[in-house]
Formats: sequence, structure tokens, C-alpha cells
Amino acid sequence: MREHADLRILDAVGKLCPWPLLMSKQALLTLADGEYLRVLADDPLAELDLRALCERAGHTLVALSWNAEHTRFEALIQKAASRG
Repeated sequence: MREHADLRILDAVGKLCPWPLLMSKQALLTLADGEYLRVLADDPLAELDLRALCERAGHTLVALSWNAEHTRFEALIQKAASRG
């Protein structure tokens, strides 16, 4: 994945649902609009949760890729502009 200057990394490897989602939501709250969050996780349900979070909240899921063994993934999320 491409590097971004305004990137925060969240390591949720070893955490089971719902923790990767909750941790991601909390981390996104601390970011400024347009900043990026890279989530590292290994729970397959976290992929679905992160996709749904982005759709509901308007964040952009820039990329999501699993490693070759399909045991761990990285998601790159760009925080949406604040509404209102």
C-alpha cells in the first residue's frame, strides 16, 4: 500500500470481533478530516465490519489486502469530512 504522510497505524492483530471495529471507530474520531488510518487485523469478520463502517460513516476504504496466507490483512481508510 502507498504511504501517506498523515497516516496513523492501528494494530488490531489478535483481537476478535467487535474489538477491531471499536478500536477503528475510536481511532477515526481522533483524526482530522482527510487523514488516513491503516488497520492491521487478522479476524475475517473485521473486514466486513470495516467495509460497513466506511459505507455508513462516509469514510473511504482506499485499499484492503490480505497477505499471501490469508491470515492477516491491512485496510487503509481515509476519514470523511465532518458532516454538519
